[in-house]
Amino acid sequence: MGFQTINVRKLSGGCGAEVLGIDLRDISNHQMKEIRQAYIDHGVIFFRDQTITPLEHIAFARRWGQIDINRYFPANGEYPEIAEVRKEKSQRNNVGGNWHTDHSYDVAPAMGSILVARELPEEGGDTLFANMYAAYEALSDGMKKTLEGMRAVHSTTHVFGAGGFYKAGDQASGFKGEDKMIEVTHPVVITHPESGRKALYVNPGFTIGFQGWTSDESRPLLEYLYRHAVQPEFTCRFQWRDGSIAFWDNRATWHSAVNDYHGHRRLMHRITIAGVELG
Repeated sequence: MGFQTINVRKLSGGCGAEVLGIDLRDISNHQMKEIRQAYIDHGVIFFRDQTITPLEHIAFARRWGQIDINRYFPANGEYPEIAEVRKEKSQRNNVGGNWHTDHSYDVAPAMGSILVARELPEEGGDTLFANMYAAYEALSDGMKKTLEGMRAVHSTTHVFGAGGFYKAGDQASGFKGEDKMIEVTHPVVITHPESGRKALYVNPGFTIGFQGWTSDESRPLLEYLYRHAVQPEFTCRFQWRDGSIAFWDNRATWHSAVNDYHGHRRLMHRITIAGVELG
């Protein structure tokens, strides 16, 4: 393979970039270095017109780090490293249909997630992303000072627990691990372990309050931060098509899957890459 520089094109002013003119089945070490820099710079990167198999998906993920096998999502029957993000024609609830970041409930939250489109509806099913660097940087100095040093509680009980969101809806049969609930704390403002930039690290999916605060005390400030973080100038919207792949940084972005394709099937394969404790 010849020495070839990748082409990175920003998707919006808020976050995200497309990495063009590359075949993920055949990447040089130099190209990997460029892809890593685009990933760090933009928070989420997108690839088009890829034809990778599940084994190639796994191989690409392993070039980034250890694979974190999800304890709640249904695994692909043949490849336990791959979690299936699926909505059948008969289902109304989708997976990931609210703003969140993956695995913030772990002591060492996931570094990133690589999502490959396997079966798409004819229209709809886009994914939204929001930039937590930009959200933090746009806060007032007073708010930054207030948040500095605070910790937030992240939990799985209300999402994956026996009485949680998925078990109460039509996705119940696809999820497991309702006996493996987790509750951890992380800094509200983290310093990203690779970029060195500060980012807001709470999310509507898994954050339930601030450490040492009651739920009633926590709610108004969390709701303000959630509204603030998804302003249009911090976001992008990715329209999937056959051969599309998204790779996002769970420390620097949120995402939300748009649930606008009822009566159609959508199947995605997700591999999550393990991260480090955040500070």
